[in-house]
Amino acid sequence: QVELVESGGGLVQAGESLTLSCAIVGITGNINKIGWYRQAPGKERELVAIISGGGRADYAGSVEGRFFVSRDNIRTVLLQMNSLKPEDTAVYYCYAEQAHYADLSHVWDTWGQGTLVTVSS
Repeated sequence: QVELVESGGGLVQAGESLTLSCAIVGITGNINKIGWYRQAPGKERELVAIISGGGRADYAGSVEGRFFVSRDNIRTVLLQMNSLKPEDTAVYYCYAEQAHYADLSHVWDTWGQGTLVTVSS
């Protein structure tokens, strides 16, 4: 059982940078994947960046080369966002996939509350 708490959102101009932070509260074991999704107004939630159990980071094509996901420490996940565009405007959610320690086929998702990023032209 973990809780994810995002912070760092705000209003920025196009071309500027912003870093989001996700604090992991509770038991950190049994996390298969951790990263970030986002949901723009009127759109479906989409994957932004994810770190797999082997440590590999994968990115959506629209952010690759501009955004970077990393572990600042065992309880903090960062999303560095550079060269921001108006189309990056969305609520950004921290995400974790967990597995039961005694039954690895039992998996579930945990979501943060979201933090709003608004990029003006």
